[in-house]
Amino acid sequence: MNWPAVWVTLKLATLTTLILIAIGMPIAYWFAFSRWRWKFLIESVVALPLVLPPTVLGFYVLIAISPRSPFGSWYQRTFGSALPFTFPGLLFASILYSLPFVVQPLAAGFAAVDRRLIEASWTLGISRWATFIRIILPLSGAGLITGAVLGFAHTMGEFGVVLMVGGNLQGVTRTISIDIYDEVQALNYAAAAKTSLALLLFSFLVLSITYGINKKRQVGWTGLAK
Repeated sequence: MNWPAVWVTLKLATLTTLILIAIGMPIAYWFAFSRWRWKFLIESVVALPLVLPPTVLGFYVLIAISPRSPFGSWYQRTFGSALPFTFPGLLFASILYSLPFVVQPLAAGFAAVDRRLIEASWTLGISRWATFIRIILPLSGAGLITGAVLGFAHTMGEFGVVLMVGGNLQGVTRTISIDIYDEVQALNYAAAAKTSLALLLFSFLVLSITYGINKKRQVGWTGLAK
């Protein structure tokens, strides 16, 4: 097991998930409640990573963060280093790549909340922010959990975007998926099999826990409704 690659992958998945939850909530809220007629255009942009080949997305991200681009040039002047083939660049690409996997479950959870409860809260003089914290967020917990887990698991298994933007630097940008690829290329199938099995079991465990928590939440809300 390549433990530096495991550490890089876990750090990348954790930071990506936390950032996506922070920026994904307002986007998902807007998707769920906005009545703007052209909203579908923004939804299409957010959902692009679902259909784009990872190499295509990785190529455009690489161009966007290169020192010759406005954003890449600003970053290099500000922080003194370029983004391509670094962990911050890899994190930026992962956020873009996993964005729909977090936003869409969140938007579905927000949209599923009974509109009458929200309007009743507003009628009682409770602010939109307080209504979101006290009513919308607790009732859409399943969507939040699902989005967080999908974002984390999707980042754990990234390959194309990771390789295009981060390269293959040991202890810096080499993730588990790239390590498995390297072992297969070196004909070291035993090591690749062990790492693949560990990743498979971890993914199964995370998904099982998620489905179990969501099922308990659904049973709990059903019981309260009765």
